[in-house]
Amino acid sequence: MSEKVLMKGNEAIAEAAVTAGCRHYFGYPITPQTEIPEYMSKRMPQVGGVFLQAESEIAAINMVYGAAGAGARVMTSSSSPGISLKQEGISYIAGAELPCLIVNIMRGGPGLGGIQPAQSDYFQATKGGGHGDYHTIVLAPNSVQEMADFTMLGFSLADQYRNPVMLLGDGVIGQMMEPVEIKENNTKPVEKPWAAVGMHGRTKPNIINSLYLKANELEDHNNRLQKKYALIRENEMRWEEIYTKDAKLILVAYGITARIAQSAIDKARENGKKVGLVRPISLWPFPEPPFSRLSKTAKAFLTLELSAGQMIEDVRLATHDAKPVYFYGRTGGMIMTPMEIYQEITRILDGKEDK
Repeated sequence: MSEKVLMKGNEAIAEAAVTAGCRHYFGYPITPQTEIPEYMSKRMPQVGGVFLQAESEIAAINMVYGAAGAGARVMTSSSSPGISLKQEGISYIAGAELPCLIVNIMRGGPGLGGIQPAQSDYFQATKGGGHGDYHTIVLAPNSVQEMADFTMLGFSLADQYRNPVMLLGDGVIGQMMEPVEIKENNTKPVEKPWAAVGMHGRTKPNIINSLYLKANELEDHNNRLQKKYALIRENEMRWEEIYTKDAKLILVAYGITARIAQSAIDKARENGKKVGLVRPISLWPFPEPPFSRLSKTAKAFLTLELSAGQMIEDVRLATHDAKPVYFYGRTGGMIMTPMEIYQEITRILDGKEDK
């Protein structure tokens, strides 16, 4: 697809996955991401792939485990409660070092919550929602174009590091429509000599496993994983900065909230307020360098989230509490407005913030 077409964010993810060589999709419908399995149910048969609507989210993630273990380029998608059900399987996949793409189009919680957009799965995605010391690489798009681009990037990173990658979107971007170009695939599936696909001349079979009954062997496995995560931290931090060079107040936001924040920043700048934005693109690994640098020049930071406050912890860690870190959020599917953010900016810069 070389021309821009009008697509929903969910549809852009699905078409980009097909273009990236994904030929196996396992999932279960849940609002607000159901367009992904719907789209894949049509496209997979057209490209000789496999679409399967599993009987549950738990079944779907374990099918992903099996397909990834056999070397397939595979993905699943869901929304917040469904991702919760997949957590044990995600931990298994990370422990077995299997590449796959997991899409979470977030909705409000906790529990079943509602079907409106939210960003309250940040902890679940970035801190490891399942058991054990593991990480998924987490990418946070803020446009339909990035939904497509990060899908392709996600498959590439998953193969490169033999690690699950999560695309963490919110219900707004999943449902909104924008012009998007599904770019030519430059992330062809790689050879996977470790895959469990039969002997093929080998003297020993490939074994896919995350079970180590001897404590010293499990510790060795964990130490190897931690070395891999350190390498990912070194190489895969991603972020965007807007108006940060002279900013006295740095807004921090991702996903749709970052786009809303840009409108508030434009208004603030028009009124002489020196405000900038850091948009984390990789939520894990969290992009620490801009915060360490800007904490030397900015007076304060304002974290904006569609949650009760989760990313704020990583912002405080990244700034080493060198400057105040304030928070403004909406929950339950409510979306903050540019004017709400502007009012927070004004309160902080005018010294009227809550103590």
